[in-house]
Amino acid sequence: MDFIAPDLQAYSERFTSPEPEVLAALNHETWLKVPMPRMLSGHIQGRMLAFFSKMLRPRRILEIGTYTGYSAICLAEGLSSDGKLDTLDINADLEEMALRYFEAAGLSQKVKMHIGDARKLIPDLDGPYDLVFIDADKESYCDYLDLVLPKMRAGAVILADNVLWSGKVLDPKITDLETQGLRNFVQKVASRDDLEFVLLPVRDGIMAVMKK
Repeated sequence: MDFIAPDLQAYSERFTSPEPEVLAALNHETWLKVPMPRMLSGHIQGRMLAFFSKMLRPRRILEIGTYTGYSAICLAEGLSSDGKLDTLDINADLEEMALRYFEAAGLSQKVKMHIGDARKLIPDLDGPYDLVFIDADKESYCDYLDLVLPKMRAGAVILADNVLWSGKVLDPKITDLETQGLRNFVQKVASRDDLEFVLLPVRDGIMAVMKK
């Protein structure tokens, strides 16, 4: 996941807007208490998610993969005054922590957390969504794409995380389900005429996809 030198990373963070206090606290607690803390979006990616959301001013946001709630709080920064965010996660163990930080961020009335298999939850959600963030099990990214596109309006944006997968997507000898799932996802996006897309080499790679 480390694609740039530590000194360049530090320089980039220095000239990126600082984390809000609630996110700094969540970042610290995640690294202190939660397994696999590198799954957290973190400072630069979090500010980028907030930046996208503030540009789009979405009324409805869907997040697939809550973890401890950091990215949901970032995405919610751009919500319109009457906006709502649905965030989905299969792991109930982190629900209490995420909900606690949603409350601390003043988002209890704007963010709804759903626990379960996203492939089963998405069909029952009401769209249309203006912004979708995918950061869950990598082998299911293609399924998520198929499920969310019908619930998105024209001009809506998908941000899909980890599409570079620490560079493993370039190694043909690596054929595990997660790596192949990410390869299949970017190829599927690129094959569709109804989408515009750009793969951003930010952190572990984010693919931005716009529905025409």
